[in-house]
Amino acid sequence: MAQIKNYMEEIVFSSIREVLDDINVCSCDKCILDIAAIALNELPPKYIVTEKGELYSKVDSLRQQFEVDVISAIAKAAVLVKRNPRHDQV
Repeated sequence: MAQIKNYMEEIVFSSIREVLDDINVCSCDKCILDIAAIALNELPPKYIVTEKGELYSKVDSLRQQFEVDVISAIAKAAVLVKRNPRHDQV
């Protein structure tokens, strides 16, 4: 069955760990989701209609196309979350 999907979401989630490995920021689930949400709000959506399973084969090609913008958005979001984490501090 065909479905509509924002490719940018897949690209952000497939890149986020790699970007955060280079930044000293919390990588708990709450912070990861906050960073992803902030980054996605800064990036233009790229909606496509695809068959299930076809999505992942296209993520790499689109990631290369938008890589600089995605990395920049994730890094900026990580700085914001690091300054104002929403999880309890230990």
